[in-house]
Order: sequence, then C-alpha cells, then structure tokens
Amino acid sequence: MTHANLTVFHPAVFVLLGIPGLEAYHIWLSVPLCFMYITAVLGNSILIVVIITERNLHEPMYFLLSMLAVTDILLSTTTVPKALAIFWLHAHDIAFDACVTQVFFVHVIFVGESAILLAMAFDRFVAICSPLHYATVLTWPVVGRIGLAVVARSFCIIFPVIFLLKRLPFCRTNLIPHSYCEHIGVARLACADITINIWYGFSVPIVMVILDVILIAVSYSLILRAVFRLPSQDARHKALSTCGSHLCVILMFYVPSFFTLLTHRFGHNIPRHVHILLANLYVVVPPMLNPIVYGVKTKQIRERVAHRFFDIRVWCCASPLG
Repeated sequence: MTHANLTVFHPAVFVLLGIPGLEAYHIWLSVPLCFMYITAVLGNSILIVVIITERNLHEPMYFLLSMLAVTDILLSTTTVPKALAIFWLHAHDIAFDACVTQVFFVHVIFVGESAILLAMAFDRFVAICSPLHYATVLTWPVVGRIGLAVVARSFCIIFPVIFLLKRLPFCRTNLIPHSYCEHIGVARLACADITINIWYGFSVPIVMVILDVILIAVSYSLILRAVFRLPSQDARHKALSTCGSHLCVILMFYVPSFFTLLTHRFGHNIPRHVHILLANLYVVVPPMLNPIVYGVKTKQIRERVAHRFFDIRVWCCASPLG
C-alpha cells in the first residue's frame, strides 16, 4: 500500500470491548468485580486512616504500608470503574488521551508497587539483622527519600511510554479487545513498526521488577539466616511473624503478575477472554487481600482497628439516635 493510499489518523476515541467472548456474562462478572473493588477501597482506606491517626503506628514500616495501600487504591480505581461502566452502561468509548493516561497510571503503579515491596523488605532486613541501628538507619528523612525515589523511578521508567504511543499512526481500527487500556494492546492497533514499543514496554519494566525480586530474595535470605541464629525459639517466632504478612503480600503481587505476563507472552493457546479475565482479577484481588492480610497478621493494626470499631459502636449506642 502506498503512502498516498494510506489513511493515517489518531482516533478521537478508542472502543473498549470489555471481555470478548463473555459479553453475555458481563453483568454477572460485574457483581464480584464490584464487590472486590469496594472491599479493596474500603479496606485500604481504613488501613491508611488507622496508620495516620494512631501515633503508635508512626514508624517507617507503617509509612511504607500506607504507601502500598495508596497504590492499591489507585491501581483498582484506574481500571475497575471503567470496566464496570462497560459492563453496566455499555460505555465502551474512551478518549485517546484518557486511554494513554490509563496506560501510564497502570504501568507506573505496577512498577511503583514493586519498589515499595523492595523498600519494605529493606525495612525488615534492618529491623531484624541490625535492630540496634534501626532508628539511626531508617530515619524519617531517609524514609522520605525512599518514598520520593519510588515515585521518581516509576515515573522515569514509564514516562517514555506516552511518547512511544503518541508517535504511532493508527489506520486500522480503534477497537481494543480489553476492559482497560494497556501499552502493547494499544500499540498493536497501529499501522507502523512497534518493535520499540514491544522491547521497551516489555523489557524495561520487567527487568526492573525482576531486579526488585532478586534484591527482595537476597534480603529475605539474610533475614532467615539471622533469624535461625537467634538463641530463643520465641525470638525466632516473633521475628518471623513480623515478616509473615509482608511475604504473603509479596507472593500475592508477584505470582499473579508473572503468571499473567508469561501467559500473555507465551500462552498463545489460551483463549483471549481468559487473559483479559486474569488481568481484571490482578488489578483488584491483591488490593483487596493486602489490608486483610496485614489486619490479620499484624497485631498492632488488628488491635487498633478493633479499638476503632469498638469506639464507633459505643458512640452509636450512646447517641440519641442509637
């Protein structure tokens, strides 16, 4: 096809199809998705409020946990409301710039959450392997710089994706077989070479996340070595219990993400609707489970949440309307 006959355009809108092949079940799928989204937002919001209002929780570990809760809310809110609008209202259209913005935030949050988990692993490493130096190593200025580094790294890694998408000409279709916009899914609609998009979009973020996983594994190998050198069984149990919730969150984040990425890259025999369903579950299930895990596993948070609910019940019973 010659250049003169090639109609190149940047579409005003893309059309998100939802979950192709499961259109008849969109309403039924929306019910658990909505429930999980509400649970994720409420659970993480309660976690943030408890950490902010309770002075006993004003420690680096809980500051990083509040960052994790914020990213969980952002991840699910960036994707789920639009998916529910598709399922309930048939609102399939999304503006080109809004689609690119959604791509940016989905990938920034993914890379950022990985960095937060690495920072939390470093916090546990210092707390267990060098407890006497914890207060001098993880000072609030240091923790603040860690938080800024997490944001800056995520932004710098993903920001080029905006330009990689905006440089592409689109001349085929504006139909996206997904419930939200993601980088490679949008790039594949272009009528130009997307090799750079594939290499950058797949390689750079994944390499950074794999590096985080390696550093987390090194941290926990040193932590376990230090724990099993403790003379008291009670001390070992206490040290392991402080890491238990973090390990659960790590597994809930990395196992589904790598499974989704590998099946998307190599699982060509897996139906497309399975890929999209897994992608929707990934952005809502870990955010829903993270506050539950920390609420159950972390004694301080469990006690503070129970205390808050007890105060609310007492206030409700004592009020004239109660």
